[in-house]
Amino acid sequence: MEELVIRDADVVDGSGVDSYRADVVVDGGRIVSIVKEAAAAGCQRPRARRELDAEGLVLAPGFIDMHAHSDLALLRDPDHSAKAAQGVTLEVIGQDGLSYAPVDDRTLGEVRRAIAGWNGPGDDVDFDWRSVGEYLDRLDRGIAVNAAYLIPQGTVRALAVGWDDREATDAELEHMRRLVAEGMEQGAVGMSSGLTYTPGMYAKDAELTELCRVVASYGGYYCPHHRSYGAGALQAYEEMVELTREADCPLHLAHATMNFGVNKGRAPELLTLLDDALAAGADITLDTYPYTPGCTTLVALLPSWANEGGPERVLERLADDDTAERIRHHLEETGSDGCHGVPVEWETIEISGTGDPALAEYVGRTVLESARLRGESPWTVARRLLLTDRLAPTILQHVGHEENVRAIMRHRVHTGGSDGILQGAKPHPRAYGTFPHYLGHYVRELGVLSLEECVAHLTSRAAARLRLPDRGLVREGYRADLVLFDPATVGAGSTYENPRELPTGIPHVLVDGRFVMEDGRRTDVLAGRSVRRAPR
Repeated sequence: MEELVIRDADVVDGSGVDSYRADVVVDGGRIVSIVKEAAAAGCQRPRARRELDAEGLVLAPGFIDMHAHSDLALLRDPDHSAKAAQGVTLEVIGQDGLSYAPVDDRTLGEVRRAIAGWNGPGDDVDFDWRSVGEYLDRLDRGIAVNAAYLIPQGTVRALAVGWDDREATDAELEHMRRLVAEGMEQGAVGMSSGLTYTPGMYAKDAELTELCRVVASYGGYYCPHHRSYGAGALQAYEEMVELTREADCPLHLAHATMNFGVNKGRAPELLTLLDDALAAGADITLDTYPYTPGCTTLVALLPSWANEGGPERVLERLADDDTAERIRHHLEETGSDGCHGVPVEWETIEISGTGDPALAEYVGRTVLESARLRGESPWTVARRLLLTDRLAPTILQHVGHEENVRAIMRHRVHTGGSDGILQGAKPHPRAYGTFPHYLGHYVRELGVLSLEECVAHLTSRAAARLRLPDRGLVREGYRADLVLFDPATVGAGSTYENPRELPTGIPHVLVDGRFVMEDGRRTDVLAGRSVRRAPR
């Protein structure tokens, strides 16, 4: 007898077609049968050792978070309710060009300092890996949800070239090509870049094209955080489209937003650019989160020249008064490349977390608010935070536009990505709320997407980009990564004031046929494993 039958579910199967009522039978981690309208037809209903009454609930494929920053959280936090409670059954990590494999002892320390704001310092993690394959093996010991990995191009450059702003030599480029090939062979699904973060931003297009050719040869895709989401956003998108066309590499645009005042109402221009490329045969997808503010680290706003050489050199420059004044000038008057070519507006920069608990008074306030309270300039406050907290502060950047968010999420190649940074006292609510916020706010309340459309965006489209032949749909033979939710009550519990509140209306989540959420509570099941690149 099979393990589980989910009885009388309203199945939204991920394909975008209308829902249907069915009994769904699960055994051995897979969906073994789907009996449509069993009760109405009067036929004999499937039986199993356990029956779950799903009356009034939608059964959908588990959601795929196409842009996650859980690289260490998956290892340090077995509970991981931040994602499990949302119905996420697979996360794509290794984002924005910086993560923890491949590394050597030198670059591991450098990367840990550089992205402490994203993932914490990692003092509670045993870094017993160096290669991509070893990191994936570590995930395979058991994690809350599944995870796929992108080779981080910035980390690869740090390992082969260092943190200097210069072109790679032929030997260094060959070293990077070899590192990317090894990572793909070991199971990575593609490569990411952070082209407003050092050292990845120092790579010219020709270098990126060569690495993308390697990725494409293994059937992977390129996922860039491109060179500007502000003053040069459209040009930056166009650059990525052309680069991947030259490399014949599939393109997935990370957190594809149009931000800052210069881009208000300009999402249709981006979508026209993508439609033209798609019509010409390009293979392009994108992800977004359903919120207007962005989230990053405070140090990321600095001009690229100030970040050259790695974290310790940044601190040295900030400590020098003359150099710090040059940084301020670029930030406030010129518009630094780290701030997307737009002069920083301190009233939009909210401190969301610090590494040092003694600095908690800054959290939840904008830099401008803290400056006024102290009778100081905003740059004085920002500089002190960076120095005292050793580059660890994270920020919310209130620079988005609702009309752009809605226009982009409607596009036919759109998928969902939380870009969820789990660190900090007041993280962005997207980390805990992205997927239920799509379903509750943008589907039920606003009707921007139908339920069937939205589920397809969050499941099958992402699975297709990842080339996963047995995930992303409710189909016989597919893996039983499933979520059950109440369409009348599903919603994000997280808010800007209380960002770690769990969602409502998602009672059950299964990974590999095992309950990781049951009756709204996290179980102790660790059914997640690495999801490795499918062979060509």
